[in-house]
Amino acid sequence: MNIQLPTPDSPLRIGTRGSPLAVAQAHETRDRLAAAHDLTHNCFEIVVIKTTGDDRSLIDADRPLKEIGNKGLFTKEIEEAMLDSRIDIAVHSSKDLPTVQPDGLIVDCFLPREDVRDAFICEDYDTIHDLPQGAVVGTSSLRRRAQLLHRRPDLQVVEFRGNLQTRLKKLNDGVACATFLAMAGLNRLRMDSVPKRAISPDDMLPAVAQGAIGIERRISDERAKAMLDAIHDADTATRLDAERSFLAELDGSCETPIAALAELDGDTITLRGEVLRPDGTEAIADSLTGPAEDAATIGRTLAKSLLDRTGPGFFDWIEKPSA
Repeated sequence: MNIQLPTPDSPLRIGTRGSPLAVAQAHETRDRLAAAHDLTHNCFEIVVIKTTGDDRSLIDADRPLKEIGNKGLFTKEIEEAMLDSRIDIAVHSSKDLPTVQPDGLIVDCFLPREDVRDAFICEDYDTIHDLPQGAVVGTSSLRRRAQLLHRRPDLQVVEFRGNLQTRLKKLNDGVACATFLAMAGLNRLRMDSVPKRAISPDDMLPAVAQGAIGIERRISDERAKAMLDAIHDADTATRLDAERSFLAELDGSCETPIAALAELDGDTITLRGEVLRPDGTEAIADSLTGPAEDAATIGRTLAKSLLDRTGPGFFDWIEKPSA
């Protein structure tokens, strides 16, 4: 297929959030596209778009995501810009993506996946198991909160919003003694000086699609499709097919603690999944292995199996009482 490639006078517009990590991911996408199609960087334009989840006043106030909105907190305004043809493609952290895209849009390109693990960020202790009784830890992730309280119900978990720099400042200010981020983000930002230690998935199963960059386009845009096909990573797509189908079957949202990780071994895929009560008092986990070509079916089957084991009100939000 012959396509009209972008030029400096008519660049491909890449939409992204404005956080340092989001911009770094947009640059990685631009660099891969430029290399794949033998183009210079000035054939691309990075367009920064502010999303609801990036509202500075809500971040500074540590407003929980579940209070601000639901699905699409970090994607809605970017998708609107693409539907209005203000941008041509959009670069997302795949874990922020709702499982269903707006009419006319599709996510069918994923870059090679980074480290999937969570990072334990702490100056004084090596693991969550080393934290002293009653230690204060900060996170904005309901999944991480539930997992922490399930494994260490003595911990005090406080809301911790903001990008890496904001969270590190809160640690330095003594708001908490530890926090958690994705290893992928730290690696992409080359934050080697951060006191980080990777957490085994056995201790903290990661978020669905963590570590993967997803690129969204208009379904009707054949040029974008042809360009993105050249940088698409099929193994990442297969793994995310299982994980995102798992999430979709559970109807996951910002108010639902869900974790999943799919791993490939040749033509075989193994999906691990976990659902938790929001207060961490109960966790249900299991795994399922099968042919990689059945990734989506495996995701849905595992989700149904876990749902069958949850009782009434399992996902209801119940604050952990103070000690």
